[in-house]
Amino acid sequence: VQLVESGGGLVQAGGSLRLSCAASGIFFRFIAMAWFRQAPGNQRELVATITGLGNTNYTDSVKGRFTISRDNAKNTVYLQMNSLKPEDTAIYYCAARHGYYCSDYSYLYDYWGRGTQVTVSS
Repeated sequence: VQLVESGGGLVQAGGSLRLSCAASGIFFRFIAMAWFRQAPGNQRELVATITGLGNTNYTDSVKGRFTISRDNAKNTVYLQMNSLKPEDTAIYYCAARHGYYCSDYSYLYDYWGRGTQVTVSS
């Protein structure tokens, strides 16, 4: 199983980025997916989750700004990030979990990507 993130970069506050995570070696439509992030000195935190049927959940700090989606035909999950703030700066990780249900806890995810850096300048 391999998860490969892309789409990170440097953006000014108020700007947008779209992250992608391509999955391989996995029966994607039956996998719950999530985005986590980790800023320097902080613990890894949940950003958003999406079930195989497309049900979504977001951490409060990104609600109304970020949108998680998936394309099961392309084995890819996306994170559209709008109105970015400097506090969104972090390494963003894609994670996959067998089964329908997502989890807020990182230790319950079976597979992880290597991460993509997002830096938001003020």
